[in-house]
Amino acid sequence: MRGSVFFHRLSALTLAVSPILASLGAQAEPAQGIGPGAGITHGIAMYGTPALPEGFPHLPYANPQAPKGGTLRMGETGSFDSLNPWVLAGRPAQGISSYVTESLMLRSYDEPFTLYGLLAESVTTDPERTWVEFTLRPEARFSDGAPVTVEDVIWSYETLGTAGAPRYQNAWGKVAKIEQTGERSLRITFSEQNRELALIMGLRPVLEKAQWQGHDFATETQMIPVGSGPYVIERVDMGRVITLKRNADWWAKDLPLTQGLQNIDTLRWDYFGDSNAMFEAFKAGDLDLYREGNPVKWARDYTFPAMLEGLVVKEEIPRATPSGIKGLVMNTRKPIFADWRVREALIRAFNFEFINTTLTGGVEPRISSYFGNSPLALQPGPASGKVAALLEPFKAELFPGTVEGYTFPASDGSLSNRRNARAALKLLAEAGWEADAAGVLKNGEGAPFTFEIVLPQGSEAQTIVDIYVEALRPLGIFPTITVVDDAQFQARKNGYDFDMTWFWVATSLSPGNEQYLYWGSQGVTEPGSRNLMGMNSPAAEAMIAAMLDARDTDDFTAAVRALDRVLTAGRYVIPVWFSPVSRVAHTRNLHSPTVVPLYGDWPGVTPDAWWIEAEQ
Repeated sequence: MRGSVFFHRLSALTLAVSPILASLGAQAEPAQGIGPGAGITHGIAMYGTPALPEGFPHLPYANPQAPKGGTLRMGETGSFDSLNPWVLAGRPAQGISSYVTESLMLRSYDEPFTLYGLLAESVTTDPERTWVEFTLRPEARFSDGAPVTVEDVIWSYETLGTAGAPRYQNAWGKVAKIEQTGERSLRITFSEQNRELALIMGLRPVLEKAQWQGHDFATETQMIPVGSGPYVIERVDMGRVITLKRNADWWAKDLPLTQGLQNIDTLRWDYFGDSNAMFEAFKAGDLDLYREGNPVKWARDYTFPAMLEGLVVKEEIPRATPSGIKGLVMNTRKPIFADWRVREALIRAFNFEFINTTLTGGVEPRISSYFGNSPLALQPGPASGKVAALLEPFKAELFPGTVEGYTFPASDGSLSNRRNARAALKLLAEAGWEADAAGVLKNGEGAPFTFEIVLPQGSEAQTIVDIYVEALRPLGIFPTITVVDDAQFQARKNGYDFDMTWFWVATSLSPGNEQYLYWGSQGVTEPGSRNLMGMNSPAAEAMIAAMLDARDTDDFTAAVRALDRVLTAGRYVIPVWFSPVSRVAHTRNLHSPTVVPLYGDWPGVTPDAWWIEAEQ
């Protein structure tokens, strides 16, 4: 690793984050130019005003002097069978939603949640955000040359809201009406109080209505979509390769907002059976970028010829975003996991310290909560102040530890994990599970305690699960492990057809309506949500509502911390580790931004703001 690069990046990140977080501490005023009779504005922030003034030259992390050109070859594990990333059917190919289509607004990854006008030249809303109005840029065009019209926007929103994936339908259910208000303007009126909806509506993809006439949007997965974005689809080898080519006639290439972005001519994603095969392809020079998730491999396995010859370099890019939640999720729709004591027992049986030392050298910290590694994380000990007040109405129904304080159990790091194993057996006995004479854990009816762990082929979780299953045997628990291909895994997740599976949700510094998709009660029965654990918690939904109605950072932070307590004490996930840095190896001619944005190496930054220098 180039140490000087890392410390330069870390200093730049500290300087960049400080004023942003400080600005969030102010009371949230209506954004500049927002409100009846206040005119229009170039951007909108969830709280306060956008950090960048109207007429800004470029995003802080973009390099407007970056050269254009080159090809970036990236890898993905699994496969794909769909070119329609906006519906539930199929596994979509990479790149389409990010680079082929565009939205009315573009997110800045140097602010918690701020949008600036892209297809829309302006946005306006009332102080309560009961409606939002967008005005399209007259020069906005699809890649086939057709203008982007209000009709396209309205059709896209209505179609996504009725035939699209749950993330679109859920938000559409909060829209009272959408209407054209001028030649290039439209207004969306909301049916409920929800301050984030104005921003969410700015991030919906805009599709070309004419292309989709005569096609069933919900089931059409093979048609190459026409978009207004910086890239067009050049080649598709279904399931194996997708290649995007930068559109030389991209309508937005001269906007200040896009300067220093989309610098690379060709983006290519190759698909591999597993991460080992992908890493071998990178070592052989068939890929230009590889993200390493294991610090042991990062230190041990990067001695191949291209690295030793200086053709490949390593970077560690710091992140200031929450840890999210990653680990093994228990499906509470299944009776075996309905009792919190059973879930706590299985968490205690997971010897994190031993597994972490074995697989990562103990370098990575454990995930301590859903919003860990950030100011939004729950605070140790009993809830107090606004957090306690938010939880108080639900106190009787909350799981133990929600209000009092809950932390994931630690072991002494030894293989035996005896103390936690004894605690696990005690909890299981309280829940009605005892070992028989043969050492098999059974309930009062004689049914054995067994469950299925479903994993995708090539999953990073395979070794973790193998160690965990061995630790469960002394408790009389003998789960089965089922490994399925990528398409089957996606289908089983969408239909909640598993007992336990691998789970990863990335959380941001500005959580909002997507939290309903992650933890909302609709996901208990409706397929395709991220609520894999099947939690049905009025308290969680109330915390999300409080978060969305917050007018200042103190109230918002309290609501997120309260939600974090509900989720963490729910004991739904056996968490593993997270990395406070992104470990990225890449060819030496590929360059990342000198100014690291708040979100670090986040989709939307890589490869958007990267560039390729021609070899001399």
